[in-house]
Amino acid sequence: MRRGLFVEYISLGWMSVACFVAVSTGFMAFSLALVAFGGDNIIELVSSWAVLSYLRRTELREGIVGENKRAARRITTILPFLLVLAIVIGMVSLYLMGIVAKPSAFGIGLAVVAVMILPILAIEKNRIGSEGGFLVLKDDAMDSWFCFFMSAALLGGLAMNYLWKIWWVDNFAALIVLTFMMSRALVTLQEIGN
Repeated sequence: MRRGLFVEYISLGWMSVACFVAVSTGFMAFSLALVAFGGDNIIELVSSWAVLSYLRRTELREGIVGENKRAARRITTILPFLLVLAIVIGMVSLYLMGIVAKPSAFGIGLAVVAVMILPILAIEKNRIGSEGGFLVLKDDAMDSWFCFFMSAALLGGLAMNYLWKIWWVDNFAALIVLTFMMSRALVTLQEIGN
């Protein structure tokens, strides 16, 4: 239990920093890929809060914690749809205004750290979840793997824009991030429906 809490606190800390850096540098560089990645981290913060709530109050599995988990699942299912809409509107608006994504060294640094840290978090969450019988941690490990793939797409897009000034790759990376988010949201929506 203590190890599970520890890894979730580390995860929350990482996502808070990643969210702040991604959104702030995304707006400065007009990078929709960074903004989408930051938006996903906001969704992950809500999800991790529910996992922490579950782990901290195991004796209340049904009562408050169960309600917190259900509320978090509803929020994390709705937010990706809203984020996709906002990013698509942003893409169209920036294109019509002739604004292109600028290279972002901070964004590349964030993506590199994400690619390194997320597999460690995913493996540790899965291991602790398996050993302790915490399905909620194993589910959270899967979310960390999704974030890893998103950060790899983000890194590729940002690096190509930085090295070769191919601005549209940022939009393509944003679409990949959004595709991962939507697929995860649709799976969750299906689980809620069952």
